[in-house]
Amino acid sequence: MKLTEEKLLTKQGYRLHILPSNKYKTISIVAKFKAPLKREGITERALLPHVLQKATNNHPNVRSLQSAFENLYGTALSSDGSKKGENHVISFRMEVVNEAYLNDQEPILEEAMQLFHEVLFDPKKEGEGLDSAIVNREKQTLEQRITSIKDDKMSYANVRLMDHMCDGEPYSLHVHGYQDDLSSITPESLYSYYQSMIANDLLDVYVIGDLDEAFIEKMTDQYFSREGSSNEDNDQVAETKQVDEVKEIVEREEVNQGKLHIGYRTYTKFGDDDYYALQIFNGIFGGFPSSKLFMNVREKHSLAYYAASRFESHKGLLLVFSGVDPKDYDQAKSIILEQMDAMKNGDFTEEQVNETKEQVINQLQETMDNANGLIEVLYHQMISGAEMPANELMDKIRNVTKDDVVNMANKVKLDTIYFLTCQEGGE
Repeated sequence: MKLTEEKLLTKQGYRLHILPSNKYKTISIVAKFKAPLKREGITERALLPHVLQKATNNHPNVRSLQSAFENLYGTALSSDGSKKGENHVISFRMEVVNEAYLNDQEPILEEAMQLFHEVLFDPKKEGEGLDSAIVNREKQTLEQRITSIKDDKMSYANVRLMDHMCDGEPYSLHVHGYQDDLSSITPESLYSYYQSMIANDLLDVYVIGDLDEAFIEKMTDQYFSREGSSNEDNDQVAETKQVDEVKEIVEREEVNQGKLHIGYRTYTKFGDDDYYALQIFNGIFGGFPSSKLFMNVREKHSLAYYAASRFESHKGLLLVFSGVDPKDYDQAKSIILEQMDAMKNGDFTEEQVNETKEQVINQLQETMDNANGLIEVLYHQMISGAEMPANELMDKIRNVTKDDVVNMANKVKLDTIYFLTCQEGGE
């Protein structure tokens, strides 16, 4: 038994994950396409989900496709792209009402599956490419999205931290793509990349809800099979980069509030034995409102508008985010680094460890109570090769000791300090 009664089947060109559960009144279907992160193609991968959701050959415009989904009792479709270590994942999510709860019991699920298939595998074409009007419109929208990142200084500072910290590593690639690429992307070149993605990406399909397993298997075979695709795992393993010298970068823009972002290497990834200690470490250090960063940098010294940390599970990074007055840069930096030293020295209590374990477990349970959240947890496990039952997962968190947390803290290495400040001040 995994986190729920998951049935995993290797099919023609995809892996099927069936998750029967009577907890939900809807059925959720998620298709995940995974490929190694590469500079070539990253902008196409950012663009494609938005293009595919706009029209199919059967529903050749936005209004027609939207109406088709709305007519299925408001079936919802969404998509996004994300980085998982050195790999890129495009996720398409569809949520459809369970026809068992409808009075007339229309074949809603089959119609929704067919529509989902059209979006993924039968996009509207024009000649040898995708629809030019849709592609051009979505290119403009993506360009606006890329340029707007600089207006969100917290997001921009995080992008710049990754640019410097992971320079030369695939993880530094921008998940939203690059503005410079857009002019060279044509409907034909995008269709060519789309064909490559459909043929070569590793595809996992998750279906969760109160469902008939045999019917789901029949439907997914009909609508998700990829003839000629071996669906072999194409995982690009994240390299373990040693820190030779701490980088400190100060960049100046028109900002009122400085952004002090700090990157550490944890050398711990999802599936490692000390991953659970990393969860508790992060909770005490900066993951919750009771954390050292929040209580000391923000509350005690009033040096930050916000101060928190999070870790990247598949790359082995720990990232600190804080918003500070430019004049307080040195003091805020010192106090943040002091909190890390305190973690390494075991300057926290057994009570804090136990409280944090409960917070982490509660957070995990809340995530798994949501269908899409549960799928994300299962997918994390799948791609890391660390599948385990829910009770075992909880037990591993509960079994973390203070010594485990201290040992974890002493694995963490400071890599890059990045400060985005105003034109006049800051250092």
